[in-house]
Amino acid sequence: MLKTGRELFTTTPKTAADALKILHLPDEFLPVLLEETYAIRKKHKGNLVDIQVLTNARSGNCSQDCGYCAQSCDSKAEINKYRLIPYEKLSQNGSIIYARQLARHCIGLSGIRFSDREINEFAQYIQDLKGEVDTDICCSIGFLTPKQAKILKSAGVSRINHNLNTSRNFYSSICTTHTYDERVANIKMLQALGFEICCGGIIGLGEEAVDIVNMLLEIKEINPQSVPINFLIPVEGTVLYDTDISHLTPEYCLKILCLARLLLPKSDIRCAAGREIYLKDKEALMFYAVNSIFSSGYLTADGQSIEETIKLVTAAGFDYKIE
Repeated sequence: MLKTGRELFTTTPKTAADALKILHLPDEFLPVLLEETYAIRKKHKGNLVDIQVLTNARSGNCSQDCGYCAQSCDSKAEINKYRLIPYEKLSQNGSIIYARQLARHCIGLSGIRFSDREINEFAQYIQDLKGEVDTDICCSIGFLTPKQAKILKSAGVSRINHNLNTSRNFYSSICTTHTYDERVANIKMLQALGFEICCGGIIGLGEEAVDIVNMLLEIKEINPQSVPINFLIPVEGTVLYDTDISHLTPEYCLKILCLARLLLPKSDIRCAAGREIYLKDKEALMFYAVNSIFSSGYLTADGQSIEETIKLVTAAGFDYKIE
């Protein structure tokens, strides 16, 4: 009997073995996987793509040793380092997002823990920004205390990003200054306070396929509203700069995005950092699985402009989010 590819995987993976079959699917059957994934994506998310912009509000000087990060304490990468940016810059980005009718303003701050004074200062920024442009705001802001989280929630932050980044077993290979369990505990605390959660990972850190599967299964248990899938952008001066990424073909990256959608059918699946590098001429195919992307860069790395991003979305036959 001639194989069509459909019998080689399930669109409702429940076990690690089911999920691995998707990542190990022969490339010749990728069109079948994309078609099956798109049916689920369309059912839950229609044909809309959320375009989001990320502002790096505090850069560098982090005390953590995350090997992939240009802002870590072990990084020798040449990046801009600064404390909290002037409010005018944050306001400018917020106005651009509002004017272009983009879906969300994501704000990242380097560091793992913050003083109450720092949180109060940032909360005032958020409160002022929300007064100018009432755009949904997501913050990537390390470990918060319950008190600090409540302050930010009152100021207008509706969603917090806290990625798992990789599997529990592989985590100590990329970071030793905090633990995987600390990340999970922080997320659960934030959920208990009523925050929406953005939780994803980074592909290309030296992990195996089973690590990707185990990370996504753990994220499935967290059940976040949004799941960003980043592909490592090797930055010279970082610990993982020379990591072998030759296996990250466009086809393999698309299978990962499809797996994320199949495991979390109702979540926003975002193709984040690295899409311009790894998907190459197959970039438009990511929309069969994802319904969210970043535009204009990723913390310390440049990215596709808003104009180019909108053109990519519309040329692929999709609409971008207008709220």
